[in-house]
Amino acid sequence: MAALAAAEAAAAPGRAETAEPAEAAELSRALSRLLPGLEADSKLGRRRALEALQRALETPRPEAPDADADAAAFQGPWACLLLPRLLRCLADPAEGCRALAAHLLGLGLRRAARPRDALPRLLPALAARLASPEPARRAPPEACEELRLALVQLLRLAVDLGGAALAPHLDDAVRVLRGTLLDHFAAVRRESCHCAAALARATPDHFHMQSESLIGPLMQSISHQHWKVRVAVIEATGTVIQFSSGKSVDDVLPHFAQRLFDDVPQVRQAVTRVVGGWLLGLRDRYSFFHKLIPLLLSSLDDEMPHIVQEAAGLWEQVGLQWQKENEEDLKDKLDFATPPPAHHPSPETRPGLGCRELVFRNLCKILPAICHDVTDWVVGTRVKAAQLLTVLLLHAEDHVTQHLEVLLRTLLLACADEESAVISSCTRSAELIGTFVSPEVFLKLIWPMLKKSPCASGLLVLASLIRGCPREALQPHLKAIATELAGPRIRQGSENHRYGERLLLCVQAVVCVCHEDCRGCGLQLMEVLVTVMALADAPGLGHKVRETMDMLAAVDSGGDSQDLYREHVGPLLERLAKSQRDWTVHSPELLQFCVLVTHAGPALGEALPHLVPVLRSCLQPDRDPQMRLKLFSTLSRVLLRAQDTVDSQGQFHSHLDTMIKDILVPNLQWHAGRTAAAIRTAAVSCLWALLSSEVLSATQVQDVRERLVPQILTTLEEDSQTARLVSCRIMNTLLVSSGGAIRPDMFIKIYPELLKRLDDVSNEVRLAAASALVTWLECVREDTRKSSYQSHIQFLYKELLVYLDDPESTVQDAVLEVLKAGSVLFPDLLARETEAVIHKHRSPTRCEQLLQHVQARLPAQ
Repeated sequence: MAALAAAEAAAAPGRAETAEPAEAAELSRALSRLLPGLEADSKLGRRRALEALQRALETPRPEAPDADADAAAFQGPWACLLLPRLLRCLADPAEGCRALAAHLLGLGLRRAARPRDALPRLLPALAARLASPEPARRAPPEACEELRLALVQLLRLAVDLGGAALAPHLDDAVRVLRGTLLDHFAAVRRESCHCAAALARATPDHFHMQSESLIGPLMQSISHQHWKVRVAVIEATGTVIQFSSGKSVDDVLPHFAQRLFDDVPQVRQAVTRVVGGWLLGLRDRYSFFHKLIPLLLSSLDDEMPHIVQEAAGLWEQVGLQWQKENEEDLKDKLDFATPPPAHHPSPETRPGLGCRELVFRNLCKILPAICHDVTDWVVGTRVKAAQLLTVLLLHAEDHVTQHLEVLLRTLLLACADEESAVISSCTRSAELIGTFVSPEVFLKLIWPMLKKSPCASGLLVLASLIRGCPREALQPHLKAIATELAGPRIRQGSENHRYGERLLLCVQAVVCVCHEDCRGCGLQLMEVLVTVMALADAPGLGHKVRETMDMLAAVDSGGDSQDLYREHVGPLLERLAKSQRDWTVHSPELLQFCVLVTHAGPALGEALPHLVPVLRSCLQPDRDPQMRLKLFSTLSRVLLRAQDTVDSQGQFHSHLDTMIKDILVPNLQWHAGRTAAAIRTAAVSCLWALLSSEVLSATQVQDVRERLVPQILTTLEEDSQTARLVSCRIMNTLLVSSGGAIRPDMFIKIYPELLKRLDDVSNEVRLAAASALVTWLECVREDTRKSSYQSHIQFLYKELLVYLDDPESTVQDAVLEVLKAGSVLFPDLLARETEAVIHKHRSPTRCEQLLQHVQARLPAQ
């Protein structure tokens, strides 16, 4: 006990001269009985002593008159007896003893009348246990995670109770926090963040000198895997920066911007609150407006409504505060407030004057970074930048005019993005530019860009600009827009599907915005639509083009797309005809011509003077063979519906001679090579489409028959099965329409060629040839000189009887019908020929049927 008394005297000199109150003396005596146990050699002894102290401190003292008196009585024993011994216990080898010591220190701080008096000894002791050795960043002396948490909580308590008295000990406190902010235990990091914020608030006059040393550890923890740690770091950083010199703002902002992409809404909300707080209260905030505004405005597009709402509220407060602070500067604008632009997309939610002015005055500093981020390699960055650009344009309104060239170039690049969210935001931005900027200005800038390098993204920007532009503002420029779109440089800039889609969007935007004003430029817009429909790899656009044509027709004349074709097909064909001398199969004009001819429908009958000369020129044998194949294919489809297309006005007969003599016959002539054979097949198919369309009268067919029969006799020998089949059908049609009026020398040449087709590899061709032979025999029967054909008929009988024993039963039946039809001519002769070969057939059934038919007719004759 003597040693204990000596230690007390050393700890508090001058104590003997001051008489202790009775309560303090009694407490000192009670503690003195327990304190020797703290020096025990055994862990159990020290633990029991600490537990006894805990019970003593936690036991209420009813004899104390009030709390202040109790704290005053406790202050002396606490400072002289308990504090130094408990601080030594923080280094006790036993973990349980260290934990109890930390707990008792907390109890003592809360109970003492002047807790700040403990700071000179408490802070170094905490630093000794928590601060990691620098610069090696080794583990702190305290190995237990829960104890490190308890010690940080003790530091937080000291900060709360000590207040400004902590200023002389900032070095120790900051050294502790630099280590605990990077602790492996998440709870320690969280508590350290709260402690750092509390320290900044407690020592506002001195903290700025130490604040920068905390920024590094905080930023290292801002991406911690636990979202609660990330939130705590962001909130602590907000407070640390608030009480700092402001030099670290630039170091913090990139990390905050990254947290706006966090998957956890609470983290994004924390960033929003902190940045909003800086904009409202940061001492040097005017210097950082251009860096802080983008972060807050980015939250206006957050996926969580409550974050959007909070960001909007903070931004409104920022605008109002800045407006109040700069009231003199804004006096004219406040006194003579202008209404929202007439076509403002949301006038009821138009940002306030302060918000608009803040954006406008900082736009030149914000835009370069956004233009860079819109084309960043990280998808999330591009999406956020594109969304932010839309918000900025909504604030800047017509002030964006001075930045228009940079904006348009950026949008052209961004609209080529593969991410739909980026494209959506950028098209919205382009619409806002169209709303706030005069079309005379943006058209003057965008046309050179499109002409220099036609691209789908440029057309998408143009379509969006037009879509956002007011009708009355766009109307004076409508003719120029339609003319530029119809120009070959833009209209035929590319043949890919996306380019066609975006070109179509431009036309749709013009029609949707201008309505009846489009009447004066229907031809140019129609030319663009035909070009889109003709794109080789854009078959899926046909339906959209037809819908757009219907829209254009509705505003142009109140009709449908056929009315458009009727009005414009002639001029369109005339325009295309100017370049037909240079057409090849790859020429876009050829594709447009084919689309126009295919879809014009009844309007084509009114445009024959434009159509037929182009066909006659392009289908000459010396022109590109592949081009001729494509044109014949298109012409065949049109001629199959001739009554609804080329003959809709009943005038096609006047061009029949040109069609046969100058177009079909030259292409039916034989030339060596597969390509020539394919062209003959296409030409003969085209001829069959014409003859089977029923637009030609029998007289008109007779007029061209003499010229066609020699060519068709040639095509019966083609390698192409299609050509042979169609030739047989054409020959049958020509024979039907002849009425026996074919010249005898030509007539005699027909049946041997048809006989050859009975040996064809295709049963379909053989059946068609048999049908044509029936018609040929009927022509002979109607001829008054049929007796002169007897030798030919006898030869035909003999040849046909061979096929009555053909392996194919369908061919046998067809030939039997031919012989029955020919039996009318010379029945006796046929009966004799049949009886002569019946015994040679494997199956005499068809011969017997033929004989019965012939014998049944003999009595009648």
